[in-house]
Amino acid sequence: MSRLRQGFSWWCFQNRGIEAETLLAGARKIGYEFVDLVDESLWPRVQSHGLGLGALSGHGSIEDGLNRIENRERIESELRANIQKAAQWKIPALICFSGNRSGRDGELETCAETLARIAPEAESAGVMLVVELLNSKVDHKDYQCDTTAWGVRLCQLVNSPAVKLLYDIYHMQIMEGDLIRTIQQNHEWFGHYHTAGNPGRGQPDESQEISYPAVYRAIAATRADRIVSHEFLPAGDPLDALENAFRDCVAAA
Repeated sequence: MSRLRQGFSWWCFQNRGIEAETLLAGARKIGYEFVDLVDESLWPRVQSHGLGLGALSGHGSIEDGLNRIENRERIESELRANIQKAAQWKIPALICFSGNRSGRDGELETCAETLARIAPEAESAGVMLVVELLNSKVDHKDYQCDTTAWGVRLCQLVNSPAVKLLYDIYHMQIMEGDLIRTIQQNHEWFGHYHTAGNPGRGQPDESQEISYPAVYRAIAATRADRIVSHEFLPAGDPLDALENAFRDCVAAA
């Protein structure tokens, strides 16, 4: 077993009655190491509190992504610029998106070709491109990379250590369940993890259907150096919610 490095997604906890400085200082005091998806204007403040930048969007957008060849030039340009920023700010992962199907299903190769063109630059910079697995049932209707099997096949086609998946536990519980076996069998393709309770994207605790202690133990057992970032919507005080999530993860893993 290995200790899990924990982070949290900024968008879930900002603007919830707490100042940015208080949130950052409090998260660091709890023991958090990383913040995901935080505005670039706040990067210096994040790092001034001893926190790292865990994962950020590599390109736009969720719906209009890698699976359209007409997006290739734009996405490559955005990724190249963000890889340079990631290397400068020591950001380990840039999040990528397949895009929506929009009535077409044979776009796996298009995604792979675009990622393969940019992967050597990411690898040279020490940055992972993590394609996010999202559910297409509730939150992101028509999103293409909505199963582990599809995402793993994409990574296999690219065949680069710089291209992995963002395994979002909330989204994959909705789509397919079988979380622990999936982690055990496919963890080599998972570069980053996100958590949230289901249903409702709430606190990842005993109030919802995912047994997070067992999931945390499964991730820790892989011994991979990965970040687990909490991406849930707190019901009350954001720092109390973050402390509970951090404590539960530490206790389990």
